Amino acid sequence: KMRTMRRAIIDNPAMKQKNAFLRVRDEGDKITLTYKQFNDLSVDGAKEYEIVVSDFQATIELLKSAGLPYRSFQESKRETWKLGDAEIVLDEWPWLNPYVEIESNSEAHVREVSEQLGFDWNNAIFGDVMAAYRSQYPHLTEQDTVGNILEVKFGDPLPELLKK
Repeated sequence: KMRTMRRAIIDNPAMKQKNAFLRVRDEGDKITLTYKQFNDLSVDGAKEYEIVVSDFQATIELLKSAGLPYRSFQESKRETWKLGDAEIVLDEWPWLNPYVEIESNSEAHVREVSEQLGFDWNNAIFGDVMAAYRSQYPHLTEQDTVGNILEVKFGDPLPELLKK
């Protein structure tokens, strides 16, 4: 079942230096606070720590009061399946073609599942959602992120950042 998700992205100069950020996300069935850090754009290049919180807006307000206001509010839609030990996710984001994300306990298993699903491993893209945006909008640089757009919502017009 496709569910709409909302997230607030929060960072500061110290986090940016480490290619990291905080995310408060309403996943429909739970609300999470996550610290993500990307060491490299490989299948296992992301470090992630996540806790469940009880209130989306209150968590955003708590972080804002601690000097960490959000820099981007984002919507997406997600459908999740399990195939053995793998999680397969269909993600939809504003201004982006839908894409599939496969997560498992090893690169070999991710590769195996992707091949079972008929995907060509040579076409795989690794990283966060910006890897998908950069694939669709090749003019984007590493510094250009949807996190630089204050509101990322379905139905909004294409932002200047994504225009060629």
